[in-house]
Amino acid sequence: MSTTSATNHIGRKICRIRELRGMKQAFELGVSQQAVSNMERSPEIEVSLLAQVAEALGVTPEAIENFDEEAVFNIINNTFTSHDTSTLNAINIHPNFNPLDKLIQAYEENKRLYERLLEAEKAKVEYLERLLKNR
Repeated sequence: MSTTSATNHIGRKICRIRELRGMKQAFELGVSQQAVSNMERSPEIEVSLLAQVAEALGVTPEAIENFDEEAVFNIINNTFTSHDTSTLNAINIHPNFNPLDKLIQAYEENKRLYERLLEAEKAKVEYLERLLKNR
């Protein structure tokens, strides 16, 4: 059994949901890049594969089948103009990264930059001291 209709191009919907979820690479879906490409060009997809893809995307198969990009943007626009947080929560927006990991990563990067700056300053001081001694 497969899912399809004239305006219900499942492949395009999978592609758009994947992009909206920030999933740029095929391994995040657990298949090859070629398989993702073929799937996203296909107007229909087997129900069992649809279930696997839906799980990898963090949505239900029905959410993929009924996905309407205009409706999503209307919900988002209405949410931000009406300040209705219940609608935003219903969209189920979750970052695909751990904010604490990003914070630690930024801290470590700042620490490395500081250490490099400190080394450069030490080298500059040594150079200036040598110039003064050679006067």
